[in-house]
Amino acid sequence: MPNISIRGKRMPQSPIRKLAPYADIAVQKGHKVYHLNIGQPDIKSPELAIEALRNFELDIIEYGPSAGFDSYRKKLAKFYNDQDIDVNFEDIMITTGGSEALLFALGSIMDPGDEIIIPEPFYANYIAFSEESSATVVPVNTVLENGFALPSMDAFEKAITPKTKAILICNPSNPTGNLYSEDEIKQLGEIVKKHDLFLIADEVYRKFIYDGDEFFSVMNLVGLEQNVIMIDSVSKRYSMCGARIGCMVTQNKQVIATAMKFAQARLCPPTIGQIACEAAIATPQSYFDEVIAEYKERRDTLVAELDKIKGVVVNKPKAAFYCIVELPVDNTEDFAQWLLEKYDLNGETVMISPASGFYSTPGLGLNQVRIAYVLKKEDLIQAVHILKDAIQVYNKQKEINTVEANS
Repeated sequence: MPNISIRGKRMPQSPIRKLAPYADIAVQKGHKVYHLNIGQPDIKSPELAIEALRNFELDIIEYGPSAGFDSYRKKLAKFYNDQDIDVNFEDIMITTGGSEALLFALGSIMDPGDEIIIPEPFYANYIAFSEESSATVVPVNTVLENGFALPSMDAFEKAITPKTKAILICNPSNPTGNLYSEDEIKQLGEIVKKHDLFLIADEVYRKFIYDGDEFFSVMNLVGLEQNVIMIDSVSKRYSMCGARIGCMVTQNKQVIATAMKFAQARLCPPTIGQIACEAAIATPQSYFDEVIAEYKERRDTLVAELDKIKGVVVNKPKAAFYCIVELPVDNTEDFAQWLLEKYDLNGETVMISPASGFYSTPGLGLNQVRIAYVLKKEDLIQAVHILKDAIQVYNKQKEINTVEANS
């Protein structure tokens, strides 16, 4: 039998999606599954985007430009300009989701064996994207005890080697829900400048910030225009995950020109998705005000309910709609599968994402999960109620199994 590639063998499974077959089986058994595992908002997409799709009248859905439609890029540039980010449409490349934007960025700047420093825990697919780009991830650990604050600059300095090519951050953070301050971003900028590195920032959750905190984009770092690459997406901003439209933004013309080669190889980003997204840019601020208020209430509800469970540790997220939760179980990978395969409470169970998949350092996150608070408040309350019962049942079964094994 022919061999699978080494790269294919090294590609990690998604901790968010790999348990999906077990969830499917649970549903087939007639169980209701509360999905706390994936950041698929239940918020309605903007009516402007939906209306644009309803009025779609092209006779032929043709290839578009590899960089995306100029009309969309120009409106997107104005969107950023209105947020005090000084870019023009030629600094923007439209991509098939934020994932492709990051792949293009890594493919444009990383050589085999180059290292990219990432604060962990981080979005699980960063490992997969780095693997596809033959880059080596160098993690810098953050901890739940201080809200997963950005590591000290000394920690970054110690992680830098002659092979270091870039630092990658997600701000606001998926999976921790943390928000890096302007001061933290500027300190990171100083390190990037000192070592002449690229700074890639995944800023797709920029709209979801709570409690009066303010967002500071890496695109506002003065003197680092050639070092900074921003990744963005409409998936969460407009609750349009299926549109598969994102973008890569940089004022580094060489990076844009290199990324264009990758863009041409995949031909073009989705035409229909761009039509919907171009219309969505005109979405009024009132839409976001309502969405942010809803997520804030969901966050507060989730944290309040989790705090009622003995042994559970959780910080209140500052942004996005995720949090890392420490559970009183020894292995959340096993626990998450058990929830779907062997447990239910009155025909209901929950699906969670084991957090170990969001770390690249072996052994970390074994008793943690990522929870996405994208369900309505009533469902969040019920899901946590189920989780509380499940933890008790699971640990009791573990104790019984241990006693039987030792007898």
